[in-house]
Amino acid sequence: MASGEWTAIGGVDLMADQSEEPSEELDPEQQVAWIRTPYQAPVFDQSGGEFGITDSLLGDEASDIFHGLAVKLHDERRVAEIAADLIDKITLGGVHTSIPPEQVVDLPTYQEERWFHLGQGGLFRKRPEWKDG
Repeated sequence: MASGEWTAIGGVDLMADQSEEPSEELDPEQQVAWIRTPYQAPVFDQSGGEFGITDSLLGDEASDIFHGLAVKLHDERRVAEIAADLIDKITLGGVHTSIPPEQVVDLPTYQEERWFHLGQGGLFRKRPEWKDG
């Protein structure tokens, strides 16, 4: 599958692996829905500085509720949680947040709970208190 093509996995449209050669040039500033957040995309603070890469989506896929992202921080050996209300926009080129650069170090560490594989390199994490309906 060429990069930029979409495939349905478990009822969710996912972007193809971005490591493949693109069949046509994509605009890195094109906004995408939370469920299409690129895997290992750069995450930027409010001044545009890159501080991490996306690791997992935090949300309820079935109800289309976005809670945030788990992000691998560049300067630390940990995965931090970024709440949805701190995310300004998600684009093909990365995730733009409203987090001031000096507050990145204060982001809460993500506590691993339950993981759900989304295919092609991404993970979807689900809170244990969520009930399957």
